[in-house]
Amino acid sequence: MLNAMSEPKTGRPGLRGDCAQCFGLCCVALPFTASAAFAVDKQAGRPCRNLREDHRCGIHARLRQEGFSGCTVYDCFGAGQKVSQVTFGGEDWRTLPPERARRMFDVFPVVRQLHELLWYLTEALTLPAARPVHADLRRALETTERLTRGTPQDLGELDVDAHRQDVNVLLLKASELARSGVRGRRKDRRGADLMGARLKGADLRGVSLRGAYLIAADLTGADLRGADLIGADLRDTDLTDADLTGAFFLTQPQLNAARGSAGTTLPGTLTRPAHWTAGA
Repeated sequence: MLNAMSEPKTGRPGLRGDCAQCFGLCCVALPFTASAAFAVDKQAGRPCRNLREDHRCGIHARLRQEGFSGCTVYDCFGAGQKVSQVTFGGEDWRTLPPERARRMFDVFPVVRQLHELLWYLTEALTLPAARPVHADLRRALETTERLTRGTPQDLGELDVDAHRQDVNVLLLKASELARSGVRGRRKDRRGADLMGARLKGADLRGVSLRGAYLIAADLTGADLRGADLIGADLRDTDLTDADLTGAFFLTQPQLNAARGSAGTTLPGTLTRPAHWTAGA
């Protein structure tokens, strides 16, 4: 995937996709449907037609032009290399018995969810105001990391949704603590339908936008400092010249799905998507 193969030189390297250490799992295990994001249909467990024998993408440099923009907004958070090199000990799905290969494909999305939680927990531990729950966050981080190192059978039997719910309770507490000191904080917009909303220059400092639908919203020049953006849908959101300094629980896939500019201020853990400057 584009994001994984152009990894930024920022922190959390173990929580970023490293295609060189993966057997192209996202290009095999996951399904997609012909749409604006994907040029063709593909079933889960079937290799993408663009996947080469060396597990690299044959159209990586022109994914958007070929109709595969969906690939450019995906990141496995490092789950691909974890499953390839740790869970299955470097075994290539191409040489595995069909049943074991299917197990690898089933395990991959589970580990991907766990690695996404590791990203959020790691970030929560960097929030000074969330110190009252740091001990609980560290325990959750250790538990989640241990789960990622389970056997294929352990991972196949894991109730990952239940674990996400437990972790989310802590993340909510960390968010509230981190945002409590933001002066002039606005109301909670969690899960709000803001699709196509005109929010140019809006003051959204310290606002919770958890799970908010911001598809195609105009956030040009908006102030999002200290905002909680976990799960916010930023597809085609215009972040031109927006200030995301200190915004937390924001991920690279979210940014990759949005539009922005050289004037968009980003958190230090993330990188400016190449297509922003390319005008795509």
